[in-house]
Amino acid sequence: MKLEAQIDALERLAAIDAELGVLEEQLSKDRTVFDGKKSHLVELEGRLGTSETSVKEMERTRGEIIQELRQMSVQIDKSREKLSRVRSEREANAVTRELEELRKLYRDREIEIEKLTGLADQAKGEIETTRAQRDELSAEVGDNEDAVTSRLGAAAELVAGKQAERAAVVNELPVVLYRRYEMVRKRRGTAIAFTVEGTCSACNIMLPPMFFQTLKRQEELSQCPSCNRILYFRRNNGESVTVSDAQDTPSGGP
Repeated sequence: MKLEAQIDALERLAAIDAELGVLEEQLSKDRTVFDGKKSHLVELEGRLGTSETSVKEMERTRGEIIQELRQMSVQIDKSREKLSRVRSEREANAVTRELEELRKLYRDREIEIEKLTGLADQAKGEIETTRAQRDELSAEVGDNEDAVTSRLGAAAELVAGKQAERAAVVNELPVVLYRRYEMVRKRRGTAIAFTVEGTCSACNIMLPPMFFQTLKRQEELSQCPSCNRILYFRRNNGESVTVSDAQDTPSGGP
């Protein structure tokens, strides 16, 4: 394969890789955003379920304590009645202690009910907020799912087409040259560069004069001594110089 053909294939391959990079980045971004919304929707659903279960549990516990208070109220009434019938100071003291303990337990249970009521009310407020977020996001995902899926599918097809185009260009290159191209591309992001007047177009380093003259002769592909990209000579009009042109170019002045 002639050097000019290799350079042409490398340029086409680099252009395809640049397009693929943009396409794949946008496709990944779109997928990430949409998948993120769906994941957040699942998270909100889970949070709603947990909060609703928690509220039910608090209300159940609150109901049990209220029932316990009713029973304690009955016991307090009985203790008061018993206190009114005692005949000795010893019995009066015992009943009084019993009554005080019951009243203390009653107050403790009332405090528990107040705490549970406050927590339940707070949780219900959070549920309403979460439900509103869930409904809004669910509507957004539902309305956009078909459009997003269609757009992602079209982008994926475009990427697949470019990948097929890339594979065809790769087949034109010598295996060793393609391996070198891939090694540099993975390390640098781009794998080829050119020089017109002795400067690397990628890293802007000034090339050694003898190295630049070797590039102008286009006897073989070289690599930039600074950025290691595959380097070739390009004429001012943007066309690669031919081997015959390079050989016919005078080395001195007019």
